[in-house]
Amino acid sequence: MLMLKLQRIGKKHQGAFRLVVGEKRTKLNGKQLEDLGWFNPLSSKMEFKKERILHWLKIGAGKTDTVHNLLVTAGILSDKKIAAHKQPKKKEDATKPEEVKKVA
Repeated sequence: MLMLKLQRIGKKHQGAFRLVVGEKRTKLNGKQLEDLGWFNPLSSKMEFKKERILHWLKIGAGKTDTVHNLLVTAGILSDKKIAAHKQPKKKEDATKPEEVKKVA
């Protein structure tokens, strides 16, 4: 399956990202099909090829949650953002030791 995903480029502690199309299970440093733009989180600048992104999405390529959120921010998609790093909810025990009443 084809995916839109981010490929890290740049120096240590100065990472920037390319938006690429590639097979879902290939390594990120391997060969990708097409370069669709770039994103620099340090300066919050980004530049994407809108026509090519919409072309790949129309064909049926998937996208990661982070890429989805970037495309919404850039105005290419008009969906809601996805919580990419949501924490699982902790289960609450109904019989906590503080809540148990002692019968005299």
